[in-house]
Amino acid sequence: MSKAICYGMIGCGMMGQEHLRNIALVEGAHVGAIFEPDAGMRAEAAALAPGARFVDSVEELLADRMVEALVVTSPNHMHLPQLEQIAQASPRPVLVEKPLFTDPTDLDRVRGLGLSAPVWVAMEYRYMPPVAALIDTAEQATGGIRMLTIREHRFPFLPKVGDWNRFNAQTGGTLVEKCCHFFDLMRHILKDDPVRIMASGGQDVNHLDESYDGQTPDIWDNAYVIVDFKRGAHAMLELCMFAEGARYQEEISAIGPKGKIECLVPGPGRFWPAHLGAPPVPQLIESPRDPKGPRAIDIAVDPALLAAGDHNGSTYYQHARFADVVRGQGAVEVSLDDGIWAVLMGMAAQESARTGRAMAISDRGFTPV
Repeated sequence: MSKAICYGMIGCGMMGQEHLRNIALVEGAHVGAIFEPDAGMRAEAAALAPGARFVDSVEELLADRMVEALVVTSPNHMHLPQLEQIAQASPRPVLVEKPLFTDPTDLDRVRGLGLSAPVWVAMEYRYMPPVAALIDTAEQATGGIRMLTIREHRFPFLPKVGDWNRFNAQTGGTLVEKCCHFFDLMRHILKDDPVRIMASGGQDVNHLDESYDGQTPDIWDNAYVIVDFKRGAHAMLELCMFAEGARYQEEISAIGPKGKIECLVPGPGRFWPAHLGAPPVPQLIESPRDPKGPRAIDIAVDPALLAAGDHNGSTYYQHARFADVVRGQGAVEVSLDDGIWAVLMGMAAQESARTGRAMAISDRGFTPV
């Protein structure tokens, strides 16, 4: 029996509830305290974690000495201030949802957090079984990746509490809010850092007929991003958020001198049209140059994990590893530095698309080329 862990949750909206369902699947884990200011989301969270105590502030949550680990799933623009509260109170292991911050002027604040306990940035896409299989075999299958392409064709942004995800000021922009996952994957798969980013994107279809307090949403719904890396590899992101009719939501391909490897990842099963039968199964496809011909492997995912969230089982695998960190039996796999890089890449891409100029990027920020 694994050592029991009592979690405290900061925020329990849609993503927070996915974390609740997956924590419940981790042996020895339970949620003891929750801070969620919205009454509707509190009711949803109470049904998922009936033994949890609800508190009225982050301060009250942090004062609970029974809480051994924290999960931050509040709206994007609240992540950094809440991490600062945690650092100043009683640090303990933290799993914080992406993105770490939403304003480029806050970079020094993030670097100065001074958290003495482990911090894991939630990059669920690394742990999707088909993506994890690609990561494990890409180097051997390609002979060294020279080109990496990530395509996401998906549904529009879903409604969130207070409609916070409709505006760049609260999300950091689509290429930060949504796509920091993919920029993290680029660095993780290539084991390298970017040096230049070029992008084109905009808001062409979604949310244009919506209005909130007299303001029309400004969140983008499509983009292309090209990234050059230090050791010469090239990567590209293609995002479309009005393509929910696609069979697969994510398609990732890596190509090198020996061949190509790709993975195909379906979207959330709850969105798959019932009249089409069973949802598609994730696949890993290897296409060597010699002998030619693709080899496709189905990557089945436990139905219980699929039912616990919208990320192909990855939230569970992430939590299982984070629980090892809390128990002192594992190491953080997605660091603050990883989280910072992912945000900087998204911000550089947003600025490139906005200005029409390529951006030089380093771990200290980005500037026009």
